[in-house]
Amino acid sequence: MPGEWSGQLDTSDTLLRISGLGTLLYQARGLSQTLQPIKAAQQLERTVNAALVDISNPAFRKYASKITCTDIHVPPLDNLWPGMEVTVECVAALCYATGNPGSPARPVVATWTQGAFSFYRPRLIMRVVDFNEQFEEWKHDVVWELDLEEV
Repeated sequence: MPGEWSGQLDTSDTLLRISGLGTLLYQARGLSQTLQPIKAAQQLERTVNAALVDISNPAFRKYASKITCTDIHVPPLDNLWPGMEVTVECVAALCYATGNPGSPARPVVATWTQGAFSFYRPRLIMRVVDFNEQFEEWKHDVVWELDLEEV
């Protein structure tokens, strides 16, 4: 990553950390993570003049995340159930204009700057919404997904 960086260096296979799952070794290499607003955050309505207005409550400005991966070992999802609270040190990064008041908006795992922008990997308190796991025998691939929402 170009620019200045601060954070913790790690020798495991991934930057992702989820409380209670321990170190992911050959379980999460090359994963992808999405961050998107929760569905309840979107409250848009049209006026009688057809103007689109935002009537959403700022308290609903929370993230949903989907983590997907294919690797050779099963991730430690045993005894992880929908509704359980976990702390996620995200791989996905958020960005803001450097010096923007109120930013970063979430606790930070790692930060770096490039030009006029600051980037950070957030630490989010989330609940497990759903997960699935699949094994492809001949390839010996474990495919898994984990859906989360910020508390």
